[in-house]
Amino acid sequence: MKLKLFLDEDIHTGLSHALQQRGFDVVHAQDLKRKGKSDIEQLEFAVQEERCLVTFNVRDFVHLHNQYAGANREHWGIIVSRHLPIGETLRRLLKKVGLATRDDFKNRIDFL
Repeated sequence: MKLKLFLDEDIHTGLSHALQQRGFDVVHAQDLKRKGKSDIEQLEFAVQEERCLVTFNVRDFVHLHNQYAGANREHWGIIVSRHLPIGETLRRLLKKVGLATRDDFKNRIDFL
């Protein structure tokens, strides 16, 4: 099954539109009125929607990934990055997820 993405609120909103124009199934926290939700709430939403979460919040989401792994809980992937300009974020994300399926990222954490 095709990879679906959920962009956390700290990711550029324009990135969601750029990915949609390239055929990706992507939603942004701001578009879903999820801005201000806790990190765990964002991850739980991504799990419920079977989406890989993309965030600039490296520290907290690495910690959440480790908590999930320790509790044998599953998620559909977490991609973390330091803050980058939108063009560089897009380039790196396209390279990472280009032809990926959702199972390619299941229970993994990846860095851009």
